[in-house]
Amino acid sequence: MSVAALRMIRCRRLSSTTGPGVKKVLPWRDIRKIAKVTGAVILGGCVFITYEVVSLNQAVSIDMQAIQQEKLKSYIYLSATPSKEQENIGTGLTYKARRELHKAARRFLEISSRILLRPLDEHLSRMDADPHEVALWVLLKRACSANRTTRLSAVQELAQNHHWQDYQYQTAAQAIDQRTALGLARTSQVDQRFFLSPPVLPGVEDGLSVEDGLRQLLASLPQSEVDQCVQYFTSLALRESTQSLAAQRGGLWCFGGNGLPYAQSLTSVPTEKVESFCLQALVQHSKVQSHCDHIVANGGLHLLQRVYQLRRDSPKIQRNIVRIIGNLALNDSVHPAIVQSGWVSVLAEMMQSPHIMQASHAARALANLDRETVKEKYQDGVYVLHPQCRTSQPIKADVLFVHGLLGAAFKTWRQQDCDPTEEKAAGASEDYTECWPKSWLAADCPNLRVLSVEYDTHLSDWRAKCPVENQRMSLAYRSRELLKKLKSAGVGDRPVVWVSHSMGGLLVKKMLLDASRDPDMRELMKNTKGVMFYSVPHHGTFMAEYSVNVRYLLFPSVEVRELCRDSPALRDLNDNFLNMAKDREFNVLSFAETMPTTIGPMIKILVVPMQSADLGIGDLVQVDVDHLNICKPEKKDSFLYKRSLNQPASQTFKLCFGDWCLEANSIMVNVLKGVLVECDPAMKQFLLYLDETSALGKKFIIQDLDETHVFILAEVVHILQERVGELMDQNSFPITQK
Repeated sequence: MSVAALRMIRCRRLSSTTGPGVKKVLPWRDIRKIAKVTGAVILGGCVFITYEVVSLNQAVSIDMQAIQQEKLKSYIYLSATPSKEQENIGTGLTYKARRELHKAARRFLEISSRILLRPLDEHLSRMDADPHEVALWVLLKRACSANRTTRLSAVQELAQNHHWQDYQYQTAAQAIDQRTALGLARTSQVDQRFFLSPPVLPGVEDGLSVEDGLRQLLASLPQSEVDQCVQYFTSLALRESTQSLAAQRGGLWCFGGNGLPYAQSLTSVPTEKVESFCLQALVQHSKVQSHCDHIVANGGLHLLQRVYQLRRDSPKIQRNIVRIIGNLALNDSVHPAIVQSGWVSVLAEMMQSPHIMQASHAARALANLDRETVKEKYQDGVYVLHPQCRTSQPIKADVLFVHGLLGAAFKTWRQQDCDPTEEKAAGASEDYTECWPKSWLAADCPNLRVLSVEYDTHLSDWRAKCPVENQRMSLAYRSRELLKKLKSAGVGDRPVVWVSHSMGGLLVKKMLLDASRDPDMRELMKNTKGVMFYSVPHHGTFMAEYSVNVRYLLFPSVEVRELCRDSPALRDLNDNFLNMAKDREFNVLSFAETMPTTIGPMIKILVVPMQSADLGIGDLVQVDVDHLNICKPEKKDSFLYKRSLNQPASQTFKLCFGDWCLEANSIMVNVLKGVLVECDPAMKQFLLYLDETSALGKKFIIQDLDETHVFILAEVVHILQERVGELMDQNSFPITQK
């Protein structure tokens, strides 16, 4: 049957092929139908695909900021010929020729290395690299060398580059290690592009403010077995924070078992003031070595970074923050955490601040971080005024400035404030300085290390920052604490000159006496070459008596009570110091005020009379200024500054401010016999001629100070005026006696 079926199919096929040829044509109507169906399918598919793409694009959002942050870390920079060189044909040819010469030089180095069997630096083997690229990587590799001299030289060369492109600085910032970054930060006029910006701070919890974060950090720190003042500042900060929150939320907070209800706070405390209280408490905690690790572990570095960025308009808050960082940096174990949290770039920027106080706080923190070139450690309250950057000049002596009652490490040593009316009449003058030892002394004597110390002082116990530390305000306690800090800073390893104002001079005398009795401080006593006193009440002051007489109103502090006139403690201190000074044979220069100081409405008083300012040894110079301005020169060429800098009769200041003649034996001259003469250059030349020719019968010029000032013997002033009148045939002589 199958065979029959196949035959029937075959017969049908043959019949269909052998029949008349009929060609079937597809009608246009069918074509249009097919086109419509196909077009509809295609159009619908396109619409569907478009819809899906748009929906997917809307559903997926990309955080471009996150990509940008990641780009800063991993972006691959391509070397390219500068656009200016591409535009200029001549410059382009020069650039290409320089590249070819550089390649030829590297080929020569490769051949030389093979002949001499000495390995070639791997960075020099890249023949297609730009010369600047090769120099960059060579310097970066040298900065990581095992040889200290090579490292220091490489860092110095890196810092001298100010013409690189942005991507080159970014490459260097990503490649340098911690040691190199700190070295660059402590190099003068370094380009800020060498430092990576601080990392993005971690997000904060919902509703958690900076104030809350500071309070939580303080509460997390150990409160037992700590100093009473640390407890006081912590309690004060939390109390103020609690009052502010109570006023805003009506809550009830407790610390140490003491509840503070909302009713106790009638007004809310400003947020910035609360932050300042918390930072002061953190300063106290950062002085405790065991607390530093807790601060870092509890996120203190990131929190301080947040406050710093938030309060850029508050220099005082920023100084307190950097002060905390400087205290933390005293512990080498937290250095990596400080660097990784981005503080190097912040400190490097602050170092270049035109404000001396800001720059000095940053310089202290960076010096404590830089273990490559700084072996000293600067404790809280000890500031380096010069040199604040790395320097190749050898330091030959230390000059230490100690302020007095109600003073400070910077404001005590500022330039004398000008009268607004006189300043307006005089017009533009030289730039005012916030600290003349930093601006003037460092420029005149670059081989000095200039230090300034700071400690809290108060006239009344009402004003004390920490009322529980009355015993700490005595000279004996301050002397012990400062000696420890100065020893840590390396004071005593080289010749030392002490400069003090008011009560600071008594503190200096007490420190020197204590050092002479301590075997560990013998080097400090041995290397002390001189002391300069600005209105120091060696025998007490009437102002202290005034404060004591109204004790029921003022509650005079410990330091004020120690300044009473003719007190037994001051008498013993002075006698012991005189005996020691005579045995040690170091030189002394004292300045005494002659004008009263305004201490209140219609009240003026000579704070330190000349009898009290006279130590009994050394030179005594009277200056027509009050107690506050005795240590504040009016300008750089004023008599007060030049007399301090160019003491003509003292071996001490020849040693430290002159030509560093350590073995010089100068003759002591009583400066009270001298008169400062101010004259024009022509008249000065005439005076020098009279002195050289002994026209007055003897030489009368004690010291030639500058172009318009000379020191002459007081006894020849009248003779000199008469003689000049005869020689110049005139009745006036243009000199001013001061």
